Amino acid sequence: MYRPLRRWPTLSITSIAATALAVSAMFLAACGGGADKAASLAGTTGAPKNVTLRLGFFPNLTHAQPQVGLARGTFAEELGANVKIETKTFNAGPAAIEALFAGAIDATYIGPNPTIAGYVQSQGKDVRIVAGATSAGALLVVRGDAGINKPADFANKKIASPQLGGTQDVALRAWLQKNGLKDKEHGGNVQVIPTNNADALSLIARGQLDGAWVPEPWATRILQEAGGKVFLDERDLWPNGDFVTTHLIVRTKFLQENPDVVERLVRAHVKTTLWINDNPDEAKKLTNESIKKITSAGLSDQVINAAWRNQKITNDPIASSLRQSADDAFGLGFLGDKKPDLSGLYALDILNKVLKELNLKPVQQ
Repeated sequence: MYRPLRRWPTLSITSIAATALAVSAMFLAACGGGADKAASLAGTTGAPKNVTLRLGFFPNLTHAQPQVGLARGTFAEELGANVKIETKTFNAGPAAIEALFAGAIDATYIGPNPTIAGYVQSQGKDVRIVAGATSAGALLVVRGDAGINKPADFANKKIASPQLGGTQDVALRAWLQKNGLKDKEHGGNVQVIPTNNADALSLIARGQLDGAWVPEPWATRILQEAGGKVFLDERDLWPNGDFVTTHLIVRTKFLQENPDVVERLVRAHVKTTLWINDNPDEAKKLTNESIKKITSAGLSDQVINAAWRNQKITNDPIASSLRQSADDAFGLGFLGDKKPDLSGLYALDILNKVLKELNLKPVQQ
């Protein structure tokens, strides 16, 4: 059973006490010997057998491909009549990993840090990354009147992250250390408070938080609805501004048993990525319609247009950025006392096969 990183509960600012960071050591030696070569699986031809593909995703902007691809019928068309698609939506990565481990889903769009945690805890056996989905789309935003203009100004401030040990939480804590600061759990004076994104928006608007490191569209909503300002666009920290925010993973057993289905899924994903980048206005509309259908609350045109510019829809999983995120998480004590071996995490042969068929540049592992 997947045991996600222990999370602090979402609390009001006044009820949060300084505590020692207590993340259960979940590292198990994850050797790469169990890694599968997807190339040996990807050569199947003909229609797949009757099978159900259970696909997970989150109702947000950084998960555009499944929402657009399902709405346009691209996934159904590429997967074919013999594959029944069932979808399940999640609000957080650990829940999606839990479902993957339980066999409740076969593939999901998800962020890098829950993927790393799931891979490590399964001893490298149960998770494979098969494609990238979104780069960027995360910002450090601060309250306009918080008096934060340089890194040193974060001392004694209260900054939110979406989830303890999650992608933005690790990015924030690592950034603080690289700038001569530390969160209180590591002996510093910056309060990093894991907070639901919607709550972070309202708390910043009420002056009870000084800022937040959050994904889109929440960064843009804080800017537009809570008087925030951009302190740091995370793209500025990465070569060429590229870092993985979302990728597509599959359950290893499903990949082994249904390589033809995974290949068709990846082909649908790649074709949808191409269409989104060629038709951004319609893609935004379809994504927003999906979000509204799932959550009963869509985004304003002003929010979605601004937020969309801060991310890039891509097939590249940007493996180098995931490895850096894993190093940062390890340095912060989230991955036990031994660095994890991630050598078997990627299975990109199928993706590169599809990219070659479509005369597109292969991605690197």
